[in-house]
Amino acid sequence: MQNIRAEVVLPTKQLRDDIPFFTKTLGMRMDEIFPADDPSVAVFSGYGLRVRVQKDAQTAPGVLRILCDDPMLIADGQTHLTAPNGTRIEIAALAPPVVMPPVAHEFVMRRMADQAPWVIGRAGMHYRDLIPSRLGGSIIASHIRIPGGGPVPDMVHFHSVGFQLIYCYKGWVDLVYEDQGPPFRLEAGNCVIQPPEIRHRVLFASEDLEVIEIGVPAEHITTIDHDMDLPNAHIRPDRLFEGQRFVHYKANETEWRPFRLPGFVARDTMICANTGAVAGVQVVKPGPGSPVWARHTSDIHFTFVLNGQLTLQSKAQAAQTLVAGDAFVIPPDMACLYSAPSEDLELLEVSLPGDFETHLEDSV
Repeated sequence: MQNIRAEVVLPTKQLRDDIPFFTKTLGMRMDEIFPADDPSVAVFSGYGLRVRVQKDAQTAPGVLRILCDDPMLIADGQTHLTAPNGTRIEIAALAPPVVMPPVAHEFVMRRMADQAPWVIGRAGMHYRDLIPSRLGGSIIASHIRIPGGGPVPDMVHFHSVGFQLIYCYKGWVDLVYEDQGPPFRLEAGNCVIQPPEIRHRVLFASEDLEVIEIGVPAEHITTIDHDMDLPNAHIRPDRLFEGQRFVHYKANETEWRPFRLPGFVARDTMICANTGAVAGVQVVKPGPGSPVWARHTSDIHFTFVLNGQLTLQSKAQAAQTLVAGDAFVIPPDMACLYSAPSEDLELLEVSLPGDFETHLEDSV
């Protein structure tokens, strides 16, 4: 087998000025230098990188990013430097903490009839954005479909997130998760949460697959794990991933119970209990009683219409009739009324945090 190396070429005017910077300041090793009488090329290696600094190379100085557990231990704690040849150096954390932006509260309504564009994303999946503003970067809600179905060109990966939900809206999809046993089929009406950094892979999708995915925060890193094979040897359903347990909610194993709002009942997915109240997810339908005006204290309160229709009334907005495929966000302390629900109405309600207060009102 032949040996193969890859190098990044950087220009310089005075190589003698760059040598102490790359070796002493950055702590890299010099592997080659030539010609001996008047060196014009030096090759350095370190941090998984091989750099060729070459006099008068016809290329831009560029940027080198060095990622490590503790950036303070490199370059005397400097995180932004410029080499004598003009190359900018950025030293950052290898696994930066998930930053939760403050929620930019607003009322949001997204209609299926608006024909928002489907964007092709990771693994060929089509994405429809359900909260275009992302509430200030605090959340992304996507309606996802995989046209044609069949094997999904996915790899074992994980997400650096605070919370992530996959609700199977239509069809089915085969999935496999770290420490959760063999692959299983997620069917319409069921959902899973993907705790922070749990390894997983999408295997096979039905032709008509559609899912609703919630991710917090909106921008988060997806990392490919080239070393783990799934399913893995361990089966640990109670394992905590940064305080959260994997949940596979099955609708046919859950009873309808009174909902927080009169006139409705709900199935609790037990996601609130298994995330330490980071988030709560319920499926809602009409029940005994009459709908009333209400306010909530949830920081993020997202609802997707799974089936049927209802009229959403509020003091701040004109009454709107919502149908399957529509979505809305109600900000905290905004009084609303879910009126005229059809008999076949079903809603997917997602709240962050999972435990919040609902205040009922006779009128507004």
